[in-house]
Amino acid sequence: MKIDLKSQAQSLAVITLGIIIYAVGFTVFILPHHIVIGGMAGFSTLVYYASFGKIPVAVTMYGVNLLLLLMGGRMLGRGFVLRTIYGATVLSLLIGVMEGYFTSHPPLVSSTPMSVMMGSVLLGFGIGLYYSHHGTCGGTDIVAAIMSQKTTLSMGRVMLIVDVTIVALSFFLPFDGDMEMRVQVRTETIIYGWLSILIYSLLADKYMAAGRQTVQFIILSDKWSEIAERITHDTGRGITTWEARGYWTGNVRTMMMLWCRKYDLHQIYYIIKSIDENAYIVTTNVRSVYGNGFDHLRLRGGKKS
Repeated sequence: MKIDLKSQAQSLAVITLGIIIYAVGFTVFILPHHIVIGGMAGFSTLVYYASFGKIPVAVTMYGVNLLLLLMGGRMLGRGFVLRTIYGATVLSLLIGVMEGYFTSHPPLVSSTPMSVMMGSVLLGFGIGLYYSHHGTCGGTDIVAAIMSQKTTLSMGRVMLIVDVTIVALSFFLPFDGDMEMRVQVRTETIIYGWLSILIYSLLADKYMAAGRQTVQFIILSDKWSEIAERITHDTGRGITTWEARGYWTGNVRTMMMLWCRKYDLHQIYYIIKSIDENAYIVTTNVRSVYGNGFDHLRLRGGKKS
C-alpha cells in the first residue's frame, strides 16, 4: 500500500513538472510571437487573437476542456476524465498566471525562429514527461480518444489532423493590410506553427520511446540462482533459465534470460557484478515486447482467423 501510494505520488509530481515545463514553453516563448500551434493551446490562441485579447487563453482552454469532457466523459472512462481534469486545471492556472505579463511585454527572446524553437523543445519535453506517466491536459487528446473509438483512425492520426487544421485557421485571424500582405505574413506564422508541431511531437515521441525501450539480457554464471533471486525481488522482472552445454568442455551450465526496460539496465548490471564479477553478460536492444509488464498489442482492422 505504501509503495503504491509512493509510486502514485512520484507519478503525479512528474506529471505536474511536465505541465509546468509545457506552460513555460508555450506562454513565454510561443504566445508572445503570435504563433498558433496545435492542441487546445493553439485553439485557445486563435480565440484570444480573434477576440483582440479580450478572452484569455486560459479561460478558453479550461472552458472547452470541460465542455469536451461533459460531451464524451462516458466513453473515456473515469481514470482518463480524472487525469484530464487535473492536467487541464493545473495547465490553465499556470497559463492564466503568466499570460497577462508575457503578452503585454516585449518577447523574452526577440528572434521569432529562436523563440519558437526554444518553446517547441520545452513543449516536447513537457509532453513527454506527463504522457510517459499517463498524464493528459485534455484538448485534442479528448477529441482523438473519442474519434479513435468511433472510427478506425488512430489517436495519433486524429491529433495530427486536428493540430494541422488549427494552425491553418490562423490565416483568417484579424489582420491590418491587404490580401497580399496577409498571405505573406500568415504563411510565415503558419509555417512556424507547423514546424513547432513537428519539433515537439518528435521530441515527445523520442522521450517516451526511450522510456519504453526494452533490453534483453542473457547471463551465464555459476551463481545463477542467487543472481536470479536478487533480480526478481529487486526489480520485479521475471527470469527464464535453461541448461546449456559447452561444446569444448562438455560442461552443462545454467543460462538466464530476461527482458527489462532501459531504466532497469544499470540496477541489473550492479546486481550481477556485485554477486559474480566473472559472469558473462550479453545485452541486446529489443524492438518490442508485448505481454504482461510490457506493451499491449493493439490490432486494428485486418482479418480475424
